[in-house]
Amino acid sequence: MDGQNDDALLPGSNYHCYSEKFAFRSDSDEDSADGGANFSFDDASSNHQKAPRIFDRFYNSSSSDDDEEDATSSSNYQRRLDYMLQFLDRKLSTSSSNNQPLPEFTGSGGGIGVFKPPIRGPVHPNRPVSLEIRPHPLGETQVGRFLRNVVCVSDGNGPQLWAGSECGLRVWDLKNDIYGGIVEGEEDGTVRFRESAQVAAAALCVVGDGGNRLVWSGHKDGRIMCWKMLDFSNGRGNGDSGNEFQELLSWQAHRGPVLSMVVSSYGDLWCGSEGGAIKIWPWEAIEKSLALTTGERHMASLSVERSYIDLRSQNSIYSNIFTSDVKYMLSDHSVAKVWTAGYQSFALWDARTRELLKVFNIDGQIENLSLDSLAEDEMRMKYVSSNSKEKTQNSFNFFQRSRNVILGAADAVRRAAVKGAFGDDSRRVEALVATSDGMIWIGCSNGSLLQWDGNGTRLQDIQHHSFAVHSLCTVGARIWVGYTSGTVQVLDLNGDLLGQWVAHNSPVIDLAVGAGYVFTLANHGGIRGWSITSPGPLDNMFRAELAGKEFLYTRLENLKILAGTWNVGQERAAPDSFISWLGSAAADVDIIVVGLQEVEMGAGFLAMSAAKETMGLEGSSAGQWWLDMIGKTLDEGSTFSSVGSRQLAGLLISVWVRNNIRAHVGDVDVAAVPCGLGRTIGNKGAVGLRMRVYGRVMCFVNCHFAAHLGAVNRRNADFDYVYRTMIFSRPSNNLNVVAAGVSSAVQMLRTNTMGINNVEGTPEISEADMVVFLGDFNYRLDGISYDEARDFVSQRCFDWLRERDQLRAEMEAGHVFQGMREAVIKFPPTYKFERNQPGLAGYDSGEKKRVPAWCDRILYRDSRSTSASTCSLDFPVVASILQYEACMDVTDSDHKPVRCILSVEVARVDETVRRQEFGEIIKSNDKIKRLLKELTKVPEAFVSTNNIILQNQDTSILRISNKSKKDRALYEIVCEGLSTIEDGQASEHRPRGSFGFPMWLEVSPAAGIIEADQIAEISIRADEYQTLEEFVDGVPQNFWCEDSRDKEVVLLVKVQGRCTVDPKCHRIRVRYSITGKLTPMIRKDDNTPAPVQSNMLHRSDFHQLSGSCDFVDHLINLDSP
Repeated sequence: MDGQNDDALLPGSNYHCYSEKFAFRSDSDEDSADGGANFSFDDASSNHQKAPRIFDRFYNSSSSDDDEEDATSSSNYQRRLDYMLQFLDRKLSTSSSNNQPLPEFTGSGGGIGVFKPPIRGPVHPNRPVSLEIRPHPLGETQVGRFLRNVVCVSDGNGPQLWAGSECGLRVWDLKNDIYGGIVEGEEDGTVRFRESAQVAAAALCVVGDGGNRLVWSGHKDGRIMCWKMLDFSNGRGNGDSGNEFQELLSWQAHRGPVLSMVVSSYGDLWCGSEGGAIKIWPWEAIEKSLALTTGERHMASLSVERSYIDLRSQNSIYSNIFTSDVKYMLSDHSVAKVWTAGYQSFALWDARTRELLKVFNIDGQIENLSLDSLAEDEMRMKYVSSNSKEKTQNSFNFFQRSRNVILGAADAVRRAAVKGAFGDDSRRVEALVATSDGMIWIGCSNGSLLQWDGNGTRLQDIQHHSFAVHSLCTVGARIWVGYTSGTVQVLDLNGDLLGQWVAHNSPVIDLAVGAGYVFTLANHGGIRGWSITSPGPLDNMFRAELAGKEFLYTRLENLKILAGTWNVGQERAAPDSFISWLGSAAADVDIIVVGLQEVEMGAGFLAMSAAKETMGLEGSSAGQWWLDMIGKTLDEGSTFSSVGSRQLAGLLISVWVRNNIRAHVGDVDVAAVPCGLGRTIGNKGAVGLRMRVYGRVMCFVNCHFAAHLGAVNRRNADFDYVYRTMIFSRPSNNLNVVAAGVSSAVQMLRTNTMGINNVEGTPEISEADMVVFLGDFNYRLDGISYDEARDFVSQRCFDWLRERDQLRAEMEAGHVFQGMREAVIKFPPTYKFERNQPGLAGYDSGEKKRVPAWCDRILYRDSRSTSASTCSLDFPVVASILQYEACMDVTDSDHKPVRCILSVEVARVDETVRRQEFGEIIKSNDKIKRLLKELTKVPEAFVSTNNIILQNQDTSILRISNKSKKDRALYEIVCEGLSTIEDGQASEHRPRGSFGFPMWLEVSPAAGIIEADQIAEISIRADEYQTLEEFVDGVPQNFWCEDSRDKEVVLLVKVQGRCTVDPKCHRIRVRYSITGKLTPMIRKDDNTPAPVQSNMLHRSDFHQLSGSCDFVDHLINLDSP
């Protein structure tokens, strides 16, 4: 369960009480700080929602003068004021409601172990504060729309968060909307977003290109789509008319799905598909297609589609060895290599030459040791075939194909042997990431993390968690790991654990970094942002500040729940019985829960039901009749809607919700636990239904326990078995299993759609905020005869009868229903009656004369720790019983139906207000701002030159010096722009894909770490020549067309610290002179000599890095020789 409901996953306590929450810390009490830190948290967007303050003395900032912002701010002000007044009213007034709750009896043993209510609070005590970008959406609203991946892309104007879904793409403006941007309606609380036009197939992978303001998405139908980054400077982003935006171009890349995609260090687009298929789209072809006018756009898709390079067809050695699906791709920018991976094998490629360097398995063993001999054989056979007749050539082709088949079969046998020996399924590759020190980390389905160097040598294997790894990312000197358990871990570059917490109660399927946050995407579609400084000293400060403002973002909702139970004894009830039991009480309730027992029985039916359960089938015609009749009684469709049901043999549970709150109810999961005949037959047992209501988990369990007077221990054991073993799953028609490209490890957890991944040994029921047990529990009256019981019932002396109640005695002893509550019973025993006999005279008068008993009961447990607790984020669900009665006038069965009306208060978080308060804390708290500035500090560094000239395959050494005495500096070098020299002047510098290098330039290592007070040396080398090679349908064209013009690139050296958001940057111009003509530096516009500037230094000089990081916009201001 997301939101605040996963607080129970880690133990901890919340030390804030209401009296303390009024004691705000005034920012004026802190020492003043210098200026703002260079950190995106402090980046106040022009559209940031600044609500007027309720108490001005609590805040330092003022509201905006923008008209549209004022309107939104006024709305936010009203919301906060309403919440505050609601809070004060609850704290200062006493209840004057006409519906006073009934007295209750509470069972013992509820405050310990698995029977303890889950810990909740305004903030989680054992994890950092998160920023809710997209709160956990209801699963029913996401069918066909689930988000599958996220990526952050920045073009210098502000980061954007892109998410690929099953029907298109979404974009969030992280610069302007991250602390504001309200979405009303279906996704209330989500940061404002833009959505693309609907696409035909799910997006399985998404990559960004900030240099050209492009985003690429690969889809299940084999297509690749290109999208333009949105321009949010006008408030809502550019694009087509309306809210939806369209792709720039798309083309058919593969026959099968596009499983993986990456932009290499040289700007080419690589993508992988099934069967080891890999294609490359050179940047030149993409750039050419994007340059076409709107009228020529129809030609662009065809042009780029035919420009691919097919690595599989060009490399027979690779095609013989690598036959698994290319699920993952990774660009190692440090040494300009590309990793492609299946579930158990890898291929390493040179990003520049596109040559295959190595194929190896997950153990680091080379897949085929005779690569050289195979290559020699292939060359020899090609030579022979070129001199043979056509018949001989055909024969050779036959033998070559036969050889390939034999080699492939032998390789398959070897793989099968390895799989049997090493347990292949438990070590499937699930994620890859390249770190700043040049290492590659791989996450596996058994929870292990493998470290490799850039050449594909396995270095170490570590494991910090038993669940499968599903996502990896790196920021600065840290590695973030997302697991299918919902846990996130932060490691250092050595693999040592720095911290961990439960980020979601659902698998973390993807990670992205941007705007000072690491964003986690959960399998249910929720997105949270975590500060890149976490875990760290800021976490406790954020927790304390945000918890102190709880009353500003707490919203209270009121519900009434009608719970009804009836053992129908295999009979069908009259319409009047439905009205008497449910219809007469449904007028003022919001949720109706119905539990039936003995809908249908008999040995044949029970055996058939057990067989159907093994095949995942359930239900019967009798059960459907009852559902239809209840629906008619409740005016289903017009007034109520059915949200789910579950049948196990004769047990049936169903839930209806009033239409006006239907949008707030979802994530319906069901479960069944048989308890009869060796825990396999459903004549006894339980069925359950769990759902989220206003973000809180409510669980309803319909039970039928062992019969007979002396079977008390069996009934206790039945309850304990049901409580501990009930596992919920979504009905098959609602399962999110259609989302392709999702890890098998996630699919194994997909059945638990609520997302409650329990601590080992913790029952799922115990994680719910509210639990209601109802049914025929079969507890009887002890030590009393039939006649005595009839006398006490006729005199309505229920107090004495309650003392004989087995269930009450067992609850008092803490043996069953520990910690649960029941209203004091003031109605006659509901068992056993003669059918169609009205009144109390209908009790069993047959030969057995069974003693009347309260077999049919309804009990509940909310989130209170004590009876005096009031509803708050610490105790988010508080219930009381308004009615508890039996319908004695219903005579269709030997049991009387029982109903209970509960008044329920639910406290939930208004994520929009909470997000704004979080932003205000970051902006206004001087102590936090100072600490942020310190944590995100960039070490002082210098470069050895800012101009390099290369001739005749020259190699130049660039030196970067880290002047810090204690901090390591992380550097990365990219190509900001490329131009050719014509008439002594450099044309406009244009970036390649993702700031990739041109093919004639080698920079090594292009990324790395510089230790404190050390110097890094980077080799910058020019190639011998450059061809203008083009490909059509995978075949190279104009093979020897050489480009002999002089060229110039602008390299951008980016240096950052361990938790830096905005790096410090310096530009270096590299001229490659093929003609040997060296021209003086002149401005292109007026051809006049450029003035001497501070960055025009000799190679032996040092120049301090500037703080500017304008990637593209200022290229036109660069001086060019």
